[in-house]
Amino acid sequence: MRKSRFSEEQIIGVLKEQEAGVATAEVCRRHGISPQTFYHWKAKYGGAGGGGRQAVAAVGGREPSAEDVGGGPDAG
Repeated sequence: MRKSRFSEEQIIGVLKEQEAGVATAEVCRRHGISPQTFYHWKAKYGGAGGGGRQAVAAVGGREPSAEDVGGGPDAG
């Protein structure tokens, strides 16, 4: 499989840029990607808004446990 030119952090940055109000066509032109690639990333990474793969990646590639989200035995 071909390695991507963009890291996950860069992809998330591109998605955040569009969510901040920049037109999708402008974001794609600026970063040299097609609109199809942009929407593929948006579907894969769930936008930059939260949850999804980003939350899993943030805790080392595993599902977050109660301790990771502040619901551990010492919470409260």
